[in-house]
Amino acid sequence: MGASTHSDEYQEFLKRLRAARLESGLTQLEVANRLGEPQSYVSKCESGERRVDIVELSKFAEIYERPVSYFLGKEN
Repeated sequence: MGASTHSDEYQEFLKRLRAARLESGLTQLEVANRLGEPQSYVSKCESGERRVDIVELSKFAEIYERPVSYFLGKEN
């Protein structure tokens, strides 16, 4: 079994993922286009329907100009 996407830590990660996009002024479609994915991919990542792996996270971090640690709540 994979790790749950419903843990408190993962829910906090999802909030940060969405917040970073909004703070960057980007729509899900704009992010999807940069990733070469459909808009539904970004939506599923943000909702927790699709689990984000570390390689994908590094791509989101680059687009949002944030360190990976930001998404993990490790940034001071």
